[in-house]
Amino acid sequence: MYFILLFVFSCLSPCHCLVEKDENQDHCDVLKQWLQSSSVSVELSKKGFHREVITTVELKSDVLSDVRVLLVHRWPRGVYVDPYQLASLSDQRDWKILLDSTIDLELPAHKASGFITYVYPSHIGPTPRSPKVTIPVHGRYHEPSFVGETFTSVDIEAPELLLWTVQCTQLNTLQPHAVVDAPCTVSNSSTCQWVKIQHQQEFSPLRFQFPVGDASLVAPVCGGTLLVTMMCCAALSRYMWKHRII
Repeated sequence: MYFILLFVFSCLSPCHCLVEKDENQDHCDVLKQWLQSSSVSVELSKKGFHREVITTVELKSDVLSDVRVLLVHRWPRGVYVDPYQLASLSDQRDWKILLDSTIDLELPAHKASGFITYVYPSHIGPTPRSPKVTIPVHGRYHEPSFVGETFTSVDIEAPELLLWTVQCTQLNTLQPHAVVDAPCTVSNSSTCQWVKIQHQQEFSPLRFQFPVGDASLVAPVCGGTLLVTMMCCAALSRYMWKHRII
């Protein structure tokens, strides 16, 4: 009896592995469909130092599955996002943001560093076909120009679109799309292997224009301010002496 059971289990084991392999391949095929049909578009709204970067993801696959979506923005040091503002907005919108570092809101651009934001949908259930993410972005103060320029430019690159599903483990079959490590969820408790979509065309960066001071005016402005201050102090002292206020 023992040998019969052993023989049955030995026969069923390869069949079970074969079924698991087929299911894994099916999930990888679904993920490949998403990779081939999905796209990202970015636009800029508002003016001045306080802008909004609007990202729209087009998921054109007809197959609904448990594929997860992640947007990775790599921001230059000339801009920043306000963590407190993002926390208040996340309760009103369908996304949550994870920052890779602490953001100092007061630093000027030449003393700040670039940073990364990971944007996760906050809903439960299938991913919408056209999720839209609006991120408020603020310009930092820049050093004054010594060559007479009145504006400086800050380029914002398009975000990376990453996809992931726990059922697909054979990620080497998804080339030319690259496999990258990123936090699994906004809680940042673990890291998963995501597949980054290889865009068919290059995106032109969004360009912010921020005003800067004229460094050549530092000396005359400081000199004029000092002169006016001294004149006001002299006039005030003369008035107080004349009226015996002291």
